[in-house]
Amino acid sequence: MSTEEKSLNFLEQIIEEDLKNGLSNDKLRFRFPPEPNGYLHVGHASAICLNFGLGIDYQSPVNLRFDDTNPAKEEQEYVDAIKKDIEWLGYQWNTECYASDYFQQLYDWAVEFIKKGKAYVDSQSSEEMAKQKGTPTQVGTNSPYRNRSVEENLNLFERMKNGEFEEGTHILRAKIDMSHNNMLMRDPIMYRILKKHHHRTGNDWCIYPMYDWAHGESDYLEQISHSFCTLEFLPHRELYDWFLDQVYDETKVRPKQREFARRNLSHTVVSKRKLLQLVEEKHVNGWDDPRMSTISGMRRRGYPPMAIRNFAKTIGIAKRTNLIDVSLLEFCVREELNKTAPRVMAVLNPVKLVITNYPDGNEEWLEAENNPEEEVMTYRKVPFSKELYIEREDFQEEANKKFFRLTLGTEVRLKNAYIIKGESVIKDENGNITEIHCTYDTDSRSGSGTEASQRKVKGTIHWVSINHAVPAEIRVYDRLFSSESPDGNKEIDFKEFINPNSLEIITGYVEPSLQSSKDLDQFQFQRLGYFCVDKESSPSNLVFNKTVGLRDTWAKVESKE
Repeated sequence: MSTEEKSLNFLEQIIEEDLKNGLSNDKLRFRFPPEPNGYLHVGHASAICLNFGLGIDYQSPVNLRFDDTNPAKEEQEYVDAIKKDIEWLGYQWNTECYASDYFQQLYDWAVEFIKKGKAYVDSQSSEEMAKQKGTPTQVGTNSPYRNRSVEENLNLFERMKNGEFEEGTHILRAKIDMSHNNMLMRDPIMYRILKKHHHRTGNDWCIYPMYDWAHGESDYLEQISHSFCTLEFLPHRELYDWFLDQVYDETKVRPKQREFARRNLSHTVVSKRKLLQLVEEKHVNGWDDPRMSTISGMRRRGYPPMAIRNFAKTIGIAKRTNLIDVSLLEFCVREELNKTAPRVMAVLNPVKLVITNYPDGNEEWLEAENNPEEEVMTYRKVPFSKELYIEREDFQEEANKKFFRLTLGTEVRLKNAYIIKGESVIKDENGNITEIHCTYDTDSRSGSGTEASQRKVKGTIHWVSINHAVPAEIRVYDRLFSSESPDGNKEIDFKEFINPNSLEIITGYVEPSLQSSKDLDQFQFQRLGYFCVDKESSPSNLVFNKTVGLRDTWAKVESKE
């Protein structure tokens, strides 16, 4: 990578500096270390793209390590979901690891800590310990158990491991410095008693290592060269290094922790705790609800994996936390789908259109291009008949010159079909239009090469033949939260900002080619936006999720407010 002419972010600069200072390229190893206590979200997607992207750039291995040290919150379901998300994004890990793989080694090291006087068993309540911790401006005070003998500590710690004590009665603490200016260095907890079933180790253990103790040592055991994490772990770096100092062998690679800023996404939340709240309180329909910021939610909504990777690349890596407008992500989605999504016709707010001079009972199968962006153009057949559905918004009885769709007395082209002219309307007793009557130019069929087919008219509209139309459930999604930063005000519950109109379910009509579509198939409904087949869809009950509109309408709405 060092030979490439490209602008390096500050993490890549750190790697390059280490290589210049003697670190061998074959010693580079990265990791992505999720805790399996929930589904991954868009923030994790950035971290995935960072670590696996570095693996690709430097042709170095990347471990997938599950930091599974808290059995109270972790489940196999989350492990499986995380693996699926990473694979879907297009990445492959070198080795699948678990912090639980190292429980015995971590325990053995902790015993050595005790023997060297660097750890002790504390038997105080959590409230007592919190008082002794001090504040950023006031030093802490030593635990009355800090000077227990090595023998007593070893005995208690072993009995903790053997399950003799109840939760909360004892913990193991590192013996560092209760007056340290970094409060995380004030005798941090290494082990607590948790009598919970672990998804991998079962009931083998009833003491579990804390994150700070397990994480850095796991990096070391796996010989991770660069441990990149988000900015909230910056104060933890000192403790990370202290723990490493106690076990480090100079013949081995010493992991280096460095931090980068979180990228928060507007109009959503990326806290696992808050996402879990939304799920448990049924504000959404599960972790993969298309309104969620989870990777599984984005996948179900129809976001292509490459769009998420491009988004991560676009926002880059920074040293300061900032809020990224969700419209940038949607732009990346549009860019990708524009290249890949087949164009089809669907009508979501239908009104009946009758071509009065078209022969009764006649039907034609017209040729329609699938995607004008394709290098080699492909086509499909769409049925045409006397009675069609068009969008209600595509017709006005009278309109000004800026209305480029159908009006009485004017002509438009039906996409892939004929030029029609509005003639009259039928209305119900309330004055609502129920039918539009028009005539067609028989020689104007698209692609026929006739003079009439090349006539210029001011607009083109889409349609679906009524006789062939397939009804479909269309789920139209909007921002889940009305506020740009729903959890930005600590005084207001983020759920107060939930958008009550974030989901609208309507019945639309689609062309018959969509009858055979499968889960996650993506389409552009011409002139309407991009849509994706939902997992609940079936041939007898088609369901489509709106992925994103053809343009950013939200920004326009906001600018008017």
